[in-house]
Amino acid sequence: MTVVLTRSRVDNLVDAGQVLEILREGFRAPAAHQPPLRIRTDLPGPGTATCLMPGLLPGVPAYTVKTNAKFPGATPALRGVVCLHDLQSGELLALADSSSITSWRTGLAAALGTHLLAASGADTLGFVGAGAQAGRTLTGLRHLRKWRRVVACDLDRTRAAALTRHVVASAADVAADADVVVLATWSRQPLLHASGVRPGQHLTTLGADEPGKIELSADLLRTARVVVDDLALAAHSGALGNAGLDAGAAVGTLAEVVQGTLLARDSEETVTVYAPVGLPWQDLALTWALYQRATTPDQIIIDLLA
Repeated sequence: MTVVLTRSRVDNLVDAGQVLEILREGFRAPAAHQPPLRIRTDLPGPGTATCLMPGLLPGVPAYTVKTNAKFPGATPALRGVVCLHDLQSGELLALADSSSITSWRTGLAAALGTHLLAASGADTLGFVGAGAQAGRTLTGLRHLRKWRRVVACDLDRTRAAALTRHVVASAADVAADADVVVLATWSRQPLLHASGVRPGQHLTTLGADEPGKIELSADLLRTARVVVDDLALAAHSGALGNAGLDAGAAVGTLAEVVQGTLLARDSEETVTVYAPVGLPWQDLALTWALYQRATTPDQIIIDLLA
């Protein structure tokens, strides 16, 4: 029987600590022999369509195919489905809501990268953009270290206030107040420049995940120590390429940091940037974990009694 993982069911089944460890192990795993496919196209009107496939991980007997529709004016802005297939037979094991799968895997992977790259003493956290993605990332970061203060700004002030009681007016104000800044917006203009950051600060940019979207300026990215999740994607449709830079602007990937072959920081004064685009294996890591939880005898009984 195909398991249906609705948005509410995904939210109920996610164990952030477990998923963070699964993602860490995923970054440790050897890279797949074939590069993942990320196909994107504009649609008539305001939306875009994206397909990510195949999600593969060593030791997992399944793969994922994800299709997304992105409509900035909609709520949620991302809608779609993640298909989980048996790797040997192709059987459809699960259909999962893409909006929730994507926000959780992106937010928790971003939390892991942010934690690993931020200075050890960093204890103030800021968000530019306070939507669902920010909330997921904050959940992950609170699992990984303690934060003395969290600040946020958003075009919708009430949304920022729902994330934290410390609301400021702009991205510049967030950067002035926080050791670590996470940007999760739809911006098509740089929100922070090199002149607006200070030594030792860390920035994670999540919004620059397709052509045209940009949150950090080229001068900032040129002078910072930039780590990405995939060099080719970062240069093609991520933070680097969208700022006019090539893959050489990055020092390497988060997988190399997790595997211990690349230093997260070369000094406490270094400005670091994590600029992921998002990889199909992360969809598999989360969807497979949720599928396993959903098909345990105890969970099946809970679902029948609900």
